[in-house]
Amino acid sequence: MAAVTLGGNPIKISGELPKVGSKAPDFKLVNKDLGVVSLSDFAGKKLVLNIFPSIDTATCATSVRSFNAKASSLENTTVLCISRDLPFAQKRFCGAEGLDNVICLSDFRDGSFGKTYGLEIADSALQGLHSRVVIVLDENGTVLHTEQVSEIANEPDYESALAVL
Repeated sequence: MAAVTLGGNPIKISGELPKVGSKAPDFKLVNKDLGVVSLSDFAGKKLVLNIFPSIDTATCATSVRSFNAKASSLENTTVLCISRDLPFAQKRFCGAEGLDNVICLSDFRDGSFGKTYGLEIADSALQGLHSRVVIVLDENGTVLHTEQVSEIANEPDYESALAVL
């Protein structure tokens, strides 16, 4: 079980991230139109999974904006921004911000993505939400890079994530 901090206070994470070189587990997440999408819907695309607790916090919003800005220059790459926020909140945020280079997906129905990927917060006031993680996959769904951000209030290392593409 991984441990990270929030405001310097330790919190536990439910498991371990997928290992670099392994196949990414399949998932079912909800898009802005309440449709269900899975990993296979992105077959043949490189993926950046930008995972965070809530779109309505400053650092999470910054990571979505940052990946949106960087995504336009990435060849054959899709950025998925994943949280347990309701799809309505994700759609509102991206619409208000004019963000159209990322796809927001929600794990609100059962939290299975967070559990399967080993990144669900296991204690604290944020229990049940996702920790801040970036996972990069190649066109075949193989994990190229993972980052469990050690302090949830910090931004991920964008350059390291994108360098593997």
